[in-house]
Amino acid sequence: MDVQLHGKAVAEKQRRGWSQKEKKEVFWGYTFILPQLLGMLVFSIFPLISVFVLSLTQWDGLGDIHFVGFQNFIDQFTGEDLRIALARTVYYTVLTVPIGLFIALMLSLALNNVRGKSFYRLLYFMPYVTGSVAVGVIWSWLLNSDLGLINNLLKGWFHIDGIGWLTDSRYVIPSLAMVGIWQGLGFNIVLFLAGLQGIPQTYFEAARIDGANRFQTFWRVTLPLLTPTIFFTTVISVINSFQVFDLTFILTDGGPGKDSYTMVYHIYNLGFKSSQYGSASAVAVILFLILMVLTLIQFRLQRRWVHYEM
Repeated sequence: MDVQLHGKAVAEKQRRGWSQKEKKEVFWGYTFILPQLLGMLVFSIFPLISVFVLSLTQWDGLGDIHFVGFQNFIDQFTGEDLRIALARTVYYTVLTVPIGLFIALMLSLALNNVRGKSFYRLLYFMPYVTGSVAVGVIWSWLLNSDLGLINNLLKGWFHIDGIGWLTDSRYVIPSLAMVGIWQGLGFNIVLFLAGLQGIPQTYFEAARIDGANRFQTFWRVTLPLLTPTIFFTTVISVINSFQVFDLTFILTDGGPGKDSYTMVYHIYNLGFKSSQYGSASAVAVILFLILMVLTLIQFRLQRRWVHYEM
């Protein structure tokens, strides 16, 4: 009924024309959103279209652009660098996303009813807003094999010889994941705290009346009502993990060998080191499609486990 009334109102307005006041409101409305539309067009839509076009060409950044069709994609899928980069990125994501979300959730539950939670929230959020270069430099000293603080503590307390956190192929991806979890922890904590504070207290009071203990309350009330926040943080964390570059670039430069050679680092290597902008764009398109498929799968699966109300 409301849709029909709205349709009739729009049809009546089109028939009699727009009044001067309505025209003025429409004009100022478009005027206020124009900067955002221009920004989205210049910084999002146009670069996205350009990448798709460049992925079908061969260009070194200076000479002529030659159309090569899907040859760049064929070269990437038949070469080993893309497979290595994808495997390293998936490994990093598998470590970072579940562990990071679990730690953030536990800390959020601990901080939810603590006095001065705003201070702790600020404290945990500081690494997230700190520049990646600063974070990388600090952790490069902490994880240094010879002079790093972590190895010195391990040797002094547990008599464990220095571990090659960033130079040993067994530890390099877990070390990057550890830094990534630490840096992104505050963002997830803020979201989880907001989700916890948005749960009505009536549900907890009803659970206590029914005799539920703390674990039963968490499992039956808190966790189901927190699933929208968990879903959102999972989607964002997966996207950010697949786009990891700054930590890899600063801490390991893709090494040792190619043991920390991630997808975005592969794009950087092709585009800015080898001047193969067509191949770099092709990898960017592949990464975009991977993330799009993963996001669509998550949106599809969320219907089964995300609860917006009890």
